Amino acid sequence: MTLMEKIKSSKAIVGVLGLGYVGLPLAVEKAKAGFSVVGFDIQQKRVDMVNEGKNYIGDVVDDDLKKLVNDGKLRATTNFDELSKCDVVTICVPTPLDKFKQPDLTYITNSVEEIAKRLHKGMLVTLESTTYPGTTNEVVLPILEKTGLKVGKDFYLAFSPERVDPGNLRYKTKNTPKVVGGVTPECTKHARAMYEKILSAPVFTVSSPREAEMTKILENTFRIVNIALANEMSVVADRMGINYWEVVDAAATKPFGFMPFYPGPGVGGHCIPIDPFYLTYKAREYDYHTRLIEMAGEINDYMSEYVVERFADLLNERKKCLNGANVLLLGVAYKGDIDDLRESPALKVIEHLEKKHANVLYFDPYVKEFTHKEKTYKSVEITEELLKTIDGAMITTAHKKGVDYEFIAKNVPFVFDTKNITKGMNLKNVEVL
Repeated sequence: MTLMEKIKSSKAIVGVLGLGYVGLPLAVEKAKAGFSVVGFDIQQKRVDMVNEGKNYIGDVVDDDLKKLVNDGKLRATTNFDELSKCDVVTICVPTPLDKFKQPDLTYITNSVEEIAKRLHKGMLVTLESTTYPGTTNEVVLPILEKTGLKVGKDFYLAFSPERVDPGNLRYKTKNTPKVVGGVTPECTKHARAMYEKILSAPVFTVSSPREAEMTKILENTFRIVNIALANEMSVVADRMGINYWEVVDAAATKPFGFMPFYPGPGVGGHCIPIDPFYLTYKAREYDYHTRLIEMAGEINDYMSEYVVERFADLLNERKKCLNGANVLLLGVAYKGDIDDLRESPALKVIEHLEKKHANVLYFDPYVKEFTHKEKTYKSVEITEELLKTIDGAMITTAHKKGVDYEFIAKNVPFVFDTKNITKGMNLKNVEVL
C-alpha cells in the first residue's frame, strides 16, 4: 500500500513530536480522523498524563483525549525508536530565541536527527514549528538526506506553519485554514492530502517551504508592528490628555482601511514576541536590516517599564511611594482566560516593580502558582482584609472570568487598568492606560 493510499484510508501510523500547545491538539485531531497516533515528548510527565487520558492543554476537550486513549487511537512515549513504525511524522517543538534574540533551532535539529535514524521509504515529514524562511531546505533536508534517501522520491518533506491561538473560542486546530509548502510537488501533494484528511478547513498550497515559512512570519510581524503602533499612540495620547481607547473605538467605525489594535503592558505568547525576530536574523544574511520589526520590538518591550512608571505616578498623586508599596497584579497569563505564561508581559512588570522595591502580590484564577527566575509566586486569595493592605492594583491580563473587578476596585485606593477590561463598569477609582 502506498503512502497516499494509507493517508486516504486513515491507515497511516502518525507520529507527533512535541506534545505542547501545538502538538497535543494536532495529535488529538489526527486520532479523531481515524489515524493511529503516537505522541513523542522528552517530558515523562506529559507522556504519563496523555497515556492516563489526563488533559493539560486548554484547547483540548478532556473527554476527547480520554476516549481516544481508551480506544487505543492515541498514546505517548519517550522512546524515539517507535518513529521507525510511523508513516507520517509532524514536528511541533519549541523554537525559542536566545538572550541575543537569535533563533535557537536545537529542538528542531534534535528532532530531525532522531527521525533521520529511523527514516524509511514512503515516510512523510512535516515541520510545523515556526522558524525563519529556509529552515526546511537548509537545516532539515540535509540531515534527512544524509541517510542516502532522496526527497520527493524516497520520502516527502514539507512545512506547514502552526496557527494556534490559545483560548480562541471560534478557531481551533480543526477549523483553522492551513498553508502547506513541500520541497517538491510530490511532497506538497502528500502533505496536503494528510491535512485535508484531518481538518475541516481549506488547505492552501504554496510554491515551496520558504513561502510557507514566510507566511507565518508575515502573519505575526503584521501583529507585532500594529500592536507597537497602538502602544506608541497610547503613550502620546496620554501625554496629550486624550483617551486613546475612545479614539481607537471611534476609528474602528470606519468600514475600510482600518483594523483596531489595542495597547497594553507588552506583547506575550510564544509567537508574536518571537517569530518576527527569526526574519530579522535571516535578513542579515541578505544584507538587510529590518528596522521596522526591531523598532516595533523595542516599543513593545518598553511598555512593561512604561506601565510601572505610570503606576508610580498614580501612587505619587496619592502621596505614596512605589518603594515599599503593596502592589496587587491582576493576571499573569499572557492573554485573557487562559493559563499560558509564555513571554507574558506581566512577568516583566513584576521585574520592574521589584527593582523599584515594591512588594508584589498577584491574583490569577487560571495560574495558581509559577516560578520565574528561580523565585516562586503564589496567587493570593482576594478578601476584604487583604485589599485593605493594598496601595494600588494593576490589571495586567484581561480575564473576563474569575475576577471580581468591582469588588477589588471598591476596596483598594485605585486600580490601573492596562487592558481596558473595566470598560462599562462605571468604577470611579480606575485609571486606564
